[in-house]
Amino acid sequence: MDTVGKTGASVRERVSATEWEVRKDLAALYRLVALFGWDDLIFTHITAKVPGTEHFLINPYGMMFDEITASSLVKIDLDGRKVMESEYDINPAGFTIHSCIHAARKDAMCVLHTHSINGVAVSAQKAGLLPLSQFAFIVLRSLSYHDYEGLALNPEEQPRLVRDLGSNTYLILRNHGLLTVGQSMAEAFQAMHRLEAACMVQVRAQAGGELTYIPPDILKNATVESQADRAHKAMLAWPGLLRRLDRRNPGYAE
Repeated sequence: MDTVGKTGASVRERVSATEWEVRKDLAALYRLVALFGWDDLIFTHITAKVPGTEHFLINPYGMMFDEITASSLVKIDLDGRKVMESEYDINPAGFTIHSCIHAARKDAMCVLHTHSINGVAVSAQKAGLLPLSQFAFIVLRSLSYHDYEGLALNPEEQPRLVRDLGSNTYLILRNHGLLTVGQSMAEAFQAMHRLEAACMVQVRAQAGGELTYIPPDILKNATVESQADRAHKAMLAWPGLLRRLDRRNPGYAE
């Protein structure tokens, strides 16, 4: 059931139809991250811009990812102030990381950040992501790194985050985790699925025998996937992901 505000109206009644669709997709994305095992209790964050505004939506601090609904998401501005009443606070680290990326990257409709075990393991490796799989082959064309500066609470770190991400889709935060951006929740999820899979393959392959790397000449001739291709592939998979979510954890659209 929609959360009721001071006016007596539900969240759905107080926002535009466009914002409500974004809220539903973002709530679904939170639950998918939990379903795929990439969540970290109530920590880490996924944010989405409200189209046509400088506001964005973030998780209510204290709710598990598999509990989040369209109505429970908190709407804030680029200064971290709530622009719609909510009984929940937000995680300051989520604001520090996500607000600067949304401000700098107008194409970053969605910013997805995780602390997955495989992702953190690779983030701690000096060589970073290795060219060991097709997943890595795709990711390496648009990947950058950001050095660890402690808990993400210092606004002075923001320009370096923006600089290190640049125009890329994928960012490995060293000793910390993974981050992807997309023009939709579907794109951000698909990017994270690839990056997480690349990290998982690397960790497992390193536990086995001698490694086979993708040849340098193949890597050199790789081209960056176009925005149109990213969007097309992501939207092919997204409806099926929502159907899976409807079977296993419905209720995100409330």
